[in-house]
Amino acid sequence: MQGRIKFVGFLGLAALLLALVARQAAEGASPDPTDPEVTIQALAIIVNRSNSVDALSTSELRRIFLGDRSHWPNGRRITLVMREPGEPERRCMLHDLYQMSEGELKNHFLHGLFTGDILVSPKILATSIGVRKFVFNVPGAIGYVRLSDVDDTVKVLRVDELLPDDKGYRLKVELPVTK
Repeated sequence: MQGRIKFVGFLGLAALLLALVARQAAEGASPDPTDPEVTIQALAIIVNRSNSVDALSTSELRRIFLGDRSHWPNGRRITLVMREPGEPERRCMLHDLYQMSEGELKNHFLHGLFTGDILVSPKILATSIGVRKFVFNVPGAIGYVRLSDVDDTVKVLRVDELLPDDKGYRLKVELPVTK
């Protein structure tokens, strides 16, 4: 009897470990558009309407958002605007653009500020409306909002020649369905 209890305990432990591995894999996986508990929306990269840039490649965008590129082609300083940690838009950027965890991103900016490689830390704002208003008011600003939060006060950039509602656009935010 004791051997049987150990075997059942082992199976239970194995099942728990498999569930944990599956959960970790799912957290790092791309959003599943067939999941009825989530909705998928494009994430728009926005700049001030006076910005002459209309499109960026993913690699250029990544360099900008990592603080590796600090000026626009016209010489104006780039001001990064980000959402707060934990927000779905920020998680999308961490996964799809930065390809870093929250801790890795924080360390990247702390190290860059300490060494002088990054001159200014990003502005962190609580809402998409706040991001949009900041970008509207700061000519060198770049940020990200859900496509549904875009209005005519800001300009949406093409990323890899695609706009957010084009097929193949890669920056998608996973949002829980509200009931």
